[in-house]
Amino acid sequence: MRSHRRTRRLVVGDVTWLWTVRHRHPDCREVLSLRQEGVPVKVRVVFRPGPGRCVSDGWFIPSGSVADDRTTLNLHRPGAVRGLVDLLAVRGLLPVSPGETEVDGWPLLDALGDADGGGGLTPR
Repeated sequence: MRSHRRTRRLVVGDVTWLWTVRHRHPDCREVLSLRQEGVPVKVRVVFRPGPGRCVSDGWFIPSGSVADDRTTLNLHRPGAVRGLVDLLAVRGLLPVSPGETEVDGWPLLDALGDADGGGGLTPR
């Protein structure tokens, strides 16, 4: 059985991204961490629960999943991560200098839901 906790690789063009998905507390959030291999650049895509927005709870919502009123996204799926990386790049949210950046994931999920062609989103 595969461990969802391990660091995984995603190659996008000439860039290799290392990514992990974690459920964090105390404010209960799902975090997709992406770091560029060989470069001290990291971006965290954070999903916090709120009205109409749910994150994995270990009981009813599977590990690594985030959901709103329209769609569910499994952050453990490489296609879903690739969609987020592409969207981050288009929106200019990928860091270009060393350091860490945090991005709210919900607007990205909304954009993916509008443009998805089967890359990991499940309609609700």
